[in-house]
Amino acid sequence: MSGLVLKLAPKERVLINGAVVENGDRRGRLSIVTPDANILRLRDAIHPEEATTPVRRVCYAAQLVLTGDSDPEASRLSLLRRIEELSQVFTDRDSRVSLAEATEALIANHHYKCLKALRTLLPREDRLLAVRQ
Repeated sequence: MSGLVLKLAPKERVLINGAVVENGDRRGRLSIVTPDANILRLRDAIHPEEATTPVRRVCYAAQLVLTGDSDPEASRLSLLRRIEELSQVFTDRDSRVSLAEATEALIANHHYKCLKALRTLLPREDRLLAVRQ
């Protein structure tokens, strides 16, 4: 069996295709066998008031597609432009790889993979912003 395996802590919540699912009192595992299911761990979610930096804003926009709050087709061009803007700032090899993965995933309609690739830029952005201050 292939697919995504979610390992959940007690009482952990996850959003699956628009439905919030909460784990019970014990650790648990869910095997997601439906391809292209929209899944977001709520502990990893970026809240609107936290989308205050360029990378966080792009992650939040990708997250809105996963939660069903944005239309994937309508959001694609905007997300591609934002990723391109990030590529003007993040010029190191690792960042370029992450941005390329995000772009490829977005083009293939794999929004979770896109968000996952973009999230790898958050620590780099935090370091860059800390140096500026």
